[in-house]
Amino acid sequence: MRSATMVAIAATIGNLLQGWDNATIAGAIVYITEDFDLGSSLEGLVVAMSLIGATAVTTCSGAISDWIGRKPMLIASSVLYFVSGLVMVWSPNVYVLCIARLLDGFGIGLAVTLVPLYISETAPADIRGSLNTLPQFLGSGGMFLSYCMVFGMSLMNSPNWRLMLGVLSIPSIIYFALTVFYLPESPRWLVSKGRMLEAKKVLQQLRGTEDVSGEMALLVEGLGIGGETSIEEYIIGPADELADDQEPADKDKIRLYGPEEGLSWVARPVTGQGSLISLVSRQGSMVNQGVPLMDPLVALFGSVHEKFPETASTRSMLFPNFGSMFSTADPRVKTEQWDEESLQREGEGYASDAAGGDSDDNLHSPLISRQTTSLEKDLVPPASHGSVLSMRRHSSLMQGTGETVGSTGIGGGWQLAWKWSEKEGGDGKKEGGFKRVYLHQEGGPGSRRGSLLSLPGGDVPAEGEFIQAAALVSQPALYSKELIDQHPVGPAMVHPSETASKGPIWAALFEPGVKHALFVGIGIQLLQQFSGINGVLYYTPQILEEAGVEVLLEDLGLSTESSSFLISAFTTLLMLPCIAIAIKLMDITGRRTLLLTTIPVLVVSLIILIIANLVSLGTVLHAALSTICVIIYFCVFVMAYGPIPNILCSEIFPTRVRGLCIAICALVYWISDIIVTYSLPDLLDSIGLAGVFGIYAVVCVISFIFIFLKVPETKGMPLEVITEFFAVGAKQVAAAKSE
Repeated sequence: MRSATMVAIAATIGNLLQGWDNATIAGAIVYITEDFDLGSSLEGLVVAMSLIGATAVTTCSGAISDWIGRKPMLIASSVLYFVSGLVMVWSPNVYVLCIARLLDGFGIGLAVTLVPLYISETAPADIRGSLNTLPQFLGSGGMFLSYCMVFGMSLMNSPNWRLMLGVLSIPSIIYFALTVFYLPESPRWLVSKGRMLEAKKVLQQLRGTEDVSGEMALLVEGLGIGGETSIEEYIIGPADELADDQEPADKDKIRLYGPEEGLSWVARPVTGQGSLISLVSRQGSMVNQGVPLMDPLVALFGSVHEKFPETASTRSMLFPNFGSMFSTADPRVKTEQWDEESLQREGEGYASDAAGGDSDDNLHSPLISRQTTSLEKDLVPPASHGSVLSMRRHSSLMQGTGETVGSTGIGGGWQLAWKWSEKEGGDGKKEGGFKRVYLHQEGGPGSRRGSLLSLPGGDVPAEGEFIQAAALVSQPALYSKELIDQHPVGPAMVHPSETASKGPIWAALFEPGVKHALFVGIGIQLLQQFSGINGVLYYTPQILEEAGVEVLLEDLGLSTESSSFLISAFTTLLMLPCIAIAIKLMDITGRRTLLLTTIPVLVVSLIILIIANLVSLGTVLHAALSTICVIIYFCVFVMAYGPIPNILCSEIFPTRVRGLCIAICALVYWISDIIVTYSLPDLLDSIGLAGVFGIYAVVCVISFIFIFLKVPETKGMPLEVITEFFAVGAKQVAAAKSE
């Protein structure tokens, strides 16, 4: 956890620079306007040029990051910050300043778009929300430091706006050093390019453990897009009474396998309907939850989270006694460390990933394979799935330290397993195939619910021996049906490098799950911007000046500009403890709950601000109410509506198209930002402060309705499970509409 946190903090320096720039231009534009004698339109253009640059770079940043990686794009961001700072120091006229602001926007666009993506792909599922709130925290911290600097300079006889803007180059050097020498590449991106050895090493560094087998298997499974997914329920118990080559005696039972040798369970399908099945009928149509227009996907996600009010735990909640109950390996036997030479001596027949240095070419064996021995090599594998599937202890890709507890835990109480299923083909022959299974325990720890009574034959197991679990079942990402007769191997038969995308997978954007996720991502980004945050952010000094804030500080002998800068600095300082609370709650109460709780506060603060500007309350009271409302608006906004749209967008898209989809959402974000920021000076001139904030209040109300009806809760869930839910939910909704 510590390694992942430090990596997230280092990556978030880019957002600190963004916050620094936002606050600096908000202060410097006052002096730039005086120096160059700018009109309101040109003044808005100077501020908006960074947004134009961010928009331009966002159009291609996602596709390029999917091609060359996340780390090179973050390095490019730091370089652009540095160069733009130097050019702003030199700016002899407004045109050169606009070019510098454009370069600055390039750096901002890369950082804002890719830092949440990078953190989501490197962070453990249980603390992903908290770590992804750090960009908001450091961004606000950068604003506070910048406002302090601007306030100090405003006290000078001749404040130098070039120096204000140029200071940006100094912290950008630190950001460059961190991106080059400290940040690793995203393990999910590495897996998508078939660079399994590098991905394994990065995961070991981030997780602080040698055993990353379960998560490596999860990342490979995350490469799939589309496919048929079903929701099933099982009663799951230990398989240690069965040998590897034995099938369960009860034909109603199946065996589930984890990514390591010795990890398997016996599962029996539940005939009744649990919490997930009750939402999705076996015919595939979504059940109406009683709320008109609410997306059934929201209820589907919610059915998981209501069982676990607090998922911010590193310990898997499924199979709590995993090491003793569900492991068939003898815990007294130490797992040996194998290398290339020992594999050859024992005749394993699989190449080690140590062979050939750091090359991935030798990793052609699957994540799960049958353990052959010298005596078995000449034997024809029986049809039994028990003999076809056995765990690879000796592959160093999946090699652990002998501690198998929780190795299949993938976060938020979810487990990854596979099952072998057979069906009769058209010619009467039996055909087999592997299925990927994401498992989630239903009910709290120790809960044994009524579904146990629905077991065939009424065989109710003893307390504590079996667990009820919901399952998302679908085809493995790298399963090749043509190869099943050539090698007795399991999922991930094809090496990821052989299936890696050669470019953006545009066709994947039309997959139902991806389209549904894009609708949610685009919608929340659009509404967030039109709630007015960046317009208020860039023009806070002018807004406070119009509200008469100098009245509150006239005893200090400060100018109007200095007073507004001081209050802006105070406001951003108050943001920091609010964001700290959000960091704590993001993975406990969740994203959706925070949004639905804080947006009404935004609406109320805006309404009070409107009243204060429409009713004559006296100079002091008017200035006090306006200042308090702006402070409340900022502080509450950064607790939820500020960071959560970016967090959600970094979570809901499949690995192979995550960069591309986030770029689309970010493009909407920046275009909306340009419209809001560029239009605000003219709006202030035409309809005044009350009219502007009236528009923002209406948008906040619309945002609340959209989030309540359409945005699901994603806290604590592995990214791959989230995208699987979007896929199954979207297809079930489509099926329901066609009926």
